[in-house]
Amino acid sequence: MTGNEVPTRAALLAALRTSRDAVLATVRALSPEALERGRYERGWNGRQILAHLASIEWTYPRLLDIARDGTAAPAPAGETPTRTMRGGNDAYNERQVAKRAGRSVGELLEEFENNRAATIRAVEAADDALFARTIRSAGGVTGPLALVFYRVAVEHVLGHLCDMGGLEGPPKPPGHSAL
Repeated sequence: MTGNEVPTRAALLAALRTSRDAVLATVRALSPEALERGRYERGWNGRQILAHLASIEWTYPRLLDIARDGTAAPAPAGETPTRTMRGGNDAYNERQVAKRAGRSVGELLEEFENNRAATIRAVEAADDALFARTIRSAGGVTGPLALVFYRVAVEHVLGHLCDMGGLEGPPKPPGHSAL
């Protein structure tokens, strides 16, 4: 996918599944030592990045809610529907990673996998027309729902997968250029 090209719902679903599989395979292939190495500018190690991925995965179906109802409180005329996080992105991320500090890699993978399955089910059940509505994610990504969803639930996750695995660039899902 390039630039502002908006994926179809089918392409989004394929990318969600492929990125899920990439996370599971990559993390399972990393040694415990590799997961404990510092990997990220926040000082997080691989396990903490995985905790971040597990902690944000449940939020993605909320993007559908933003598109459906313009958030719990509709946006004023001319403003893009959104939701905000208490304390902002950094505070949310730190709280969620700290909350998962005692969880094993297996538990974090299970949480990620279960939440990704819920995300996929929510996208499958959503009306196609919903994916054309313009929204802004809590992290500030703005555009048609399909594109915002792709950027935060696929690109963001694959970017962190690179951080975690020390990979050179994000792995590209099969058929990625067709999105």
